[in-house]
Amino acid sequence: MEYAALFIALACLFGFFMAWGVGANDVANAMGTSVGSRALTIRQAVIVAALFEFTGAWLAGGEVTQTIRSGMLDAGLFAGTPEILVYGMHSSLLAAGIWLLVASYFGWPVSTTHSIVGAIIGFAVVAVGMSAVAWDRVGTIAMSWVVSPALAGVISFTLFRSVQILILDTERPLDNARRFVPLYIFLAAFFTALVTLLKGLKHVGLELSMVQSYALAAVVGLGVMGLGILAIRRLKLDAAADREFHFTNVEKVFGVLMLVTACAMAFAHGSNDVANAVGPLAAVVSVSQDGNVHDQAPMAMWILLLGGTGIVLGLVTYGHKVIATVGSNITELTPSRGFAATLGAAMTVVLASGTGLPISTTHTLVGGVLGVGMARGIAAINLGVVRTVFMSWIITLPAGALLSIFFFLLLRTLLG
Repeated sequence: MEYAALFIALACLFGFFMAWGVGANDVANAMGTSVGSRALTIRQAVIVAALFEFTGAWLAGGEVTQTIRSGMLDAGLFAGTPEILVYGMHSSLLAAGIWLLVASYFGWPVSTTHSIVGAIIGFAVVAVGMSAVAWDRVGTIAMSWVVSPALAGVISFTLFRSVQILILDTERPLDNARRFVPLYIFLAAFFTALVTLLKGLKHVGLELSMVQSYALAAVVGLGVMGLGILAIRRLKLDAAADREFHFTNVEKVFGVLMLVTACAMAFAHGSNDVANAVGPLAAVVSVSQDGNVHDQAPMAMWILLLGGTGIVLGLVTYGHKVIATVGSNITELTPSRGFAATLGAAMTVVLASGTGLPISTTHTLVGGVLGVGMARGIAAINLGVVRTVFMSWIITLPAGALLSIFFFLLLRTLLG
């Protein structure tokens, strides 16, 4: 293909920019609960996320990826005009990356998947026509604006209420924490392992049945619970200090738990969502090299490394604003509340994977934080921040589409 080297170079640049946006926005909101609850400092969260996001993206990012994300349109439509698909992938990466930069600047936690899908819809409508887009899938995405946060909110609310009833509101909170927290550790390890198995490792050809995935997750849960019991026994705790100092020791126990959930969610996220940034890049490389459009494109190791590096750099350089929104600005978090929010999000992702419900990791995490806030009453939630976040979700799809249309027309004019 003419200009093949230029197309690949531009795709690398735009793909890296998109990966940077994923790190600045998506990874940041995944770490928000750990930082907001003070279970991890911002420096520790960056180290944990960098290690596990990069590992997930590199080891489990997949050998192949869909040419067009989320099956929004048929790649066969571009069989006779592969250069149109190349322009479209370039414009989609650039549009989604710019939208994530804007959202991160204002501290809005938005869905990176919806950003790239909106961008693909935009160029497809201009390049092929309205009929090219699978509009039923767009309706499914719109459903996720309600389904994801509502389901995660209900689960997180229930989890935190159980913590209040079983531990915090009792006469002997520390004794009850020692008794019940191992069960919460099992739940956290079990569901985060399931998220990793169902979403994080599905790309690497690890063909586990649902029964095998649940069995392996149960083994992991029991192992981590055993380690958790040992860790709790080694903690130097003062039962008399708990009620006087806001359950200091109980929250210390939950802080250990937050580290487990943060690591597992970061690995699952890196392996699953790296494709938002490097999937279109892999498509451009594939089309540019052989001039043919395929439904799937090979994912070379250097592409995954580029994506993983961009994600980590985005979190380190610009992730603090979204971390502040999710971790502090919606409601005040402690390790026990952050645990309930994160586990609620993980359980929602597992439930969605098994039932086909439309889901966004970003929306589930925000919903989990809202659910924990509701357990303390509506006054505990900053409704102004919540309103702004919801609006940013709704405008993500059209913003990505409009930016993509502009860049598609520009690229086609300059290079066509």
